Amino acid sequence: EQNDPELARAVAANGDYYVNDAFSAAHRAHMSTEGLAHILPAYAGRSMEAELKALEAALGSPEHPVAAVVGGAKVSSKLDVLNNLVKQVDHLIIGGGMANTFLAARGINVGKSLCEHDLAGTANAILDAADVAGCTVHLPYDVVTSLEFRANPPVRTVNVHEVAADEMILDVGPAAVEALADVLKTCRTLVWNGPLGAFEMEPFDAATVSLARTAAALTREGSLVSVAGGGDTVAALAHAGVTEDFTFVSTAGGAFLEWMEGKPLPGVDALNII
Repeated sequence: EQNDPELARAVAANGDYYVNDAFSAAHRAHMSTEGLAHILPAYAGRSMEAELKALEAALGSPEHPVAAVVGGAKVSSKLDVLNNLVKQVDHLIIGGGMANTFLAARGINVGKSLCEHDLAGTANAILDAADVAGCTVHLPYDVVTSLEFRANPPVRTVNVHEVAADEMILDVGPAAVEALADVLKTCRTLVWNGPLGAFEMEPFDAATVSLARTAAALTREGSLVSVAGGGDTVAALAHAGVTEDFTFVSTAGGAFLEWMEGKPLPGVDALNII
């Protein structure tokens, strides 16, 4: 982990070439991911090659219009992703608990929903940056709420302005999902990281499943290049039954996230990619 050069030389003495096939560790500058590549002729393996080609097609030199779905619990964990994406994509779709922070920043009462109220200024700055860059940000305008965070509780589907003080927003509503599906139909490229709702529990998986199936159908018919990654995302797409239909699904977590942030990946940069 300390990328010790003496250890790298000792390991390198056992081989003639270095092949890295672990994109999931490519964001780490360890001896085994970066150090060896400076001693031996270093190349990407087939799995790494497939990953890099998919990522290049998604954000490196994608076909526009490009949409990005970014979900998950907290804005704070994906600030760099959001700041990078608004400069790269034409449509930024925000879901999950993150969307609540943006809604609250817009002055909407989100009740008892998961929300980082202290990040209102940051959320508004991201929205302003998107405006400057010509990126359309899509926030839910109808949502599924409940008083309880458990499977199959009583729920309401309401406009975001009608969330009661004691309710939690737990999924994007069906009208918003239908509108998002229409957005994807106008796009040529999709990058997806994070679920739209609390997809682990029914019925709060509905929005994620619905939009994922739309993306899968568009990919099957050849109109969309769809690249997804991250642990929750992989689980959500598997739950929707569409893993095989996306163009590429990366199992990498941290490396995929850092790539979406636009950060250099030392395990990739050290390779002689031909």
